[in-house]
Amino acid sequence: LPENTAIETITQATNNLSLDEAKQNYKINLEAYSYIPEYTDTNQNIENPLDNFIEKDTLISTITPKMTKKNEEIEINRNKTVSQARESKETVNIVFIGHVDAGKSTIGGHILFLTGMVDKRTLEKYEKEAREKNRESWYFSWALDTNTEERDKGKTVEVGKAYFETHHKRFILLDAPGHKAYVPNMIGGAAQADVAVLVISARKGEFETGFDKGGQTREHAQIARISGIKHLIVVINKMDDPTVKWSETRFNDIWDRLAVYLKKVGWKSSEMYCMPISGFSGANLKEPISGDICSWWVNKPSFLQYLDSLPTI
Repeated sequence: LPENTAIETITQATNNLSLDEAKQNYKINLEAYSYIPEYTDTNQNIENPLDNFIEKDTLISTITPKMTKKNEEIEINRNKTVSQARESKETVNIVFIGHVDAGKSTIGGHILFLTGMVDKRTLEKYEKEAREKNRESWYFSWALDTNTEERDKGKTVEVGKAYFETHHKRFILLDAPGHKAYVPNMIGGAAQADVAVLVISARKGEFETGFDKGGQTREHAQIARISGIKHLIVVINKMDDPTVKWSETRFNDIWDRLAVYLKKVGWKSSEMYCMPISGFSGANLKEPISGDICSWWVNKPSFLQYLDSLPTI
């Protein structure tokens, strides 16, 4: 068709989409890069046959509304407020140390769940997978395992890393291996830490194995001291074990023996704090322990509450 006839044909086809007189003013320029009508009817959902000629980037730039100065100020202030809130929290590196099987990874994984860093669905998935491998009590630790090898062996090899927050602080959690074969990895974790959590198993025989010759409790405590860490939190774990049953006598016996050694390697009384917990049940991790569970440890902060109250590092 001649050019004039082609223009008239396309224009007429467009105008026939509606009887609205305002739409009779379309002018088609076949040499234009793309065609975008100046009039848009928001009351009708009519597919324009010329839409296929519009380049995607051109369409997006055309329909994207410009942000007003007021909205820009609101957005800037919102981002600034979020940034200031994050910056106002002190970041603290915390390493979990102690003899193998003391419960370090289980405590760490349970803390991630309690602070919302691991959701319930993920935890249920870990629990199911652990049950299939006959490791029902280890599923919390899977939140910190770095690979399938650690899950299969049931022990930490590399330093696991995670993140959680309390009301006033932001923590980088370092889960150090407890086996003596991986002491170099443990040293690497301790070198990054501001606070060390020495995990002790209260289960009958397990504390003795870790503390006596050949265990890693002493070595880990000494490495933490040499690394320059200024805060040592000793958690007596597995207090709910049938061989312990939240026994105050067992707790005091363990702490008395530990305190003598810790002071010998350089820890001051003002730098240490000891508390009973159950990493698996979560007792005394987030909420203070109730008197029904442990009558001799009441009106004292939970583990996370104590962490949050630490002075600025």
